[in-house]
Amino acid sequence: MDCTNVPRRLLRLVGRLATLAASLSLACTAPAFADQLEQHNDLVNRFVNEMHADPLVADCAAHGNFVASTSTAFDHVEFPPSSFDSAHAAITPWNDSFDEGKQRVKVDNIVTVEGLGIRQSGGGDAADLKFRCGYVGAQMLAFSWNDPVPPARARNSEPSPSRAASGKHHGAKGKHAASGKGAKKSSAKSSKSTSGKSSSKNASAKKKH
Repeated sequence: MDCTNVPRRLLRLVGRLATLAASLSLACTAPAFADQLEQHNDLVNRFVNEMHADPLVADCAAHGNFVASTSTAFDHVEFPPSSFDSAHAAITPWNDSFDEGKQRVKVDNIVTVEGLGIRQSGGGDAADLKFRCGYVGAQMLAFSWNDPVPPARARNSEPSPSRAASGKHHGAKGKHAASGKGAKKSSAKSSKSTSGKSSSKNASAKKKH
């Protein structure tokens, strides 16, 4: 056997295995994606046909329902017919960046729609949710909502209340330590002064005797 061909054969085998793994992963995720897309389209059709929503508003609402259902706070979002009236939904010509943050993508229209977030526990009042979607034509390019549970990255990048509290606590400790030193100094002074007074009293008493 020619040993020089062994590395090439191994590389070919590894390449075939990687291709097979990729095809298997696609085969596994394809049905889930198809189901998600079907649910999305069903919601859009229901909002348009039954609630007379604008197609873009219906698309934004369906996407907002999916995103909110992935949150730890909500099970799903309910969109009553009032969600699609002019007081709770709008299509605003934009022709500018969606926002000034990470989604600084230029969009033609911004769609806003409101819904009621139903909590996973089933108890408590429904939360007022507002969804904002950026579109170029019929394609959504950006999305945001008033998520009550901020993303993990945002929590990690910002100082947590516990850290801020601990920092304040350390500062308080420093102040207490400083005041403690001052108290020690003052107590030392007072002890010296009292000892001096007592010694002078003793001396005067001896003179009298």
